[in-house]
Amino acid sequence: MTATVIRAADRHHWANEWLTSRQSFPGTGNFDIFDNAHGVLAMHNDDVVDSGEGLDAHQHQNMEIVTWVVDGAVAHRDSHGHTETLQAGHAGAMTAGRGISHSERNAADRSSGQSLRVIQMWVPPHTDGLEPAHSSRDFNPLLADGEPVVVASGRPEHAGGAALHIANRYATLHIARPHAGQTITLPGAPFGHLFVVHGEVTATADDLASTVLTEGDAVRLADAGQVTVTATADTEIVYWEMHAEFASARPA
Repeated sequence: MTATVIRAADRHHWANEWLTSRQSFPGTGNFDIFDNAHGVLAMHNDDVVDSGEGLDAHQHQNMEIVTWVVDGAVAHRDSHGHTETLQAGHAGAMTAGRGISHSERNAADRSSGQSLRVIQMWVPPHTDGLEPAHSSRDFNPLLADGEPVVVASGRPEHAGGAALHIANRYATLHIARPHAGQTITLPGAPFGHLFVVHGEVTATADDLASTVLTEGDAVRLADAGQVTVTATADTEIVYWEMHAEFASARPA
């Protein structure tokens, strides 16, 4: 097993007049995102968007894009007719497939001063050229007890459940909001990525000594067994369970 701790201050940072993006993998600028991928996770951005601002319509192909809303609300619109506003505790999953244009903006008026915070995550599909699609769900009720919830998955065992579908049979996104003092268990996998959205936890996995993680910290795991997480404050965590790495997850 290997475990690499990435502290919040060590993330790649990018900003303009209305966006602050703190990136677990460099995703802005002259970077090959797949060279920096961990498992099949190629992008994991923690973005804060000023009120009344956001990304205008732009195109994607052959990518599975999951957006988790932490604070505020995001207005989603795409070229296949999906228009909706996702509030905090909602997730959206988009299959870009053979091509889709979309915009994602802070739904709040500029005068409100309400910022938007989202975690946006990209994994490649296991099949190129799929029909574009978008789905979403409010996960707040399922997260209330603090236990991990499968929010998005392409793994067969999660088909037909509450999780949003992504077209990657090797990946599952778990999210949890453990309460102070609560201990939860996350599944082991060939590749794992644990990220603290807010709060503080102590994480332990196999030979990984107990490690304290606070907001913005992450651990990249390889060949790890179950991950035990104890919250020392009310906390929100995001965890990717992955059973392949990028090269083997792509279509031949």
